[in-house]
Amino acid sequence: MENNKDLGMPIAIVISGILISASIYATGGIKIINGQIDGEANAREAVAQEIVVRPVDKNDHIVGKIDAEVMIITYTDIECPFCKRFHTTMGQIMDKYRADGKVAWVYRQMPLDMLHSNARKEAEATECASIVGGNIKFWEYMNKLFAYTKSNDGLELSLLPKIASEIGLDTIAFENCMNGEKGKNAVKDDESGAVPAGAKGTPYSIVMTKDGKKIPIDGAMPYETIKATIDSLLK
Repeated sequence: MENNKDLGMPIAIVISGILISASIYATGGIKIINGQIDGEANAREAVAQEIVVRPVDKNDHIVGKIDAEVMIITYTDIECPFCKRFHTTMGQIMDKYRADGKVAWVYRQMPLDMLHSNARKEAEATECASIVGGNIKFWEYMNKLFAYTKSNDGLELSLLPKIASEIGLDTIAFENCMNGEKGKNAVKDDESGAVPAGAKGTPYSIVMTKDGKKIPIDGAMPYETIKATIDSLLK
């Protein structure tokens, strides 16, 4: 990821984003301010909505090929219950599409501090898992976190080193990372791009193609909606 240590969102934008996030959060992550949305509405709005997405690079957390025809970038708060649901959905999506190399999934951090006080520290832990053990360990750690937490700050932070040990990380290196700045900066780098990419809450995804099409997806949309979106782009 880009090492822009001082990059951050203006406070006014942060507060605005969090207030909107609370509205989305309370309705299962599938509402915007003016009402309900679905997969078709997302597709229609994508043309009109100007969003700026940081290009995917080798430092991103990715399942699949970096040159896949369809790239799904998801912004997530680990303690958001709808993010946990969507994580399972995306696992199923990648089980279906990963083998032929046409679809890839990128995970980016968007901890909502005013809703979930544990989310930032957990996000930093996943980044430290990546720093210490690489991309595979990032995903192993993330999967364990979602399995352990009941959401809404349901995980004891004292378990973070234990999870590192369970997936075979060097726990001393992991804890040194947690006490340092690299993991923190990695989280900040991700979240600095969330609002420009169109995120108003979590989970938020952008489905993109090589030719520049962008379809934003707000909330924990079901498997069928994500599949239909992907299939429409692979035609």
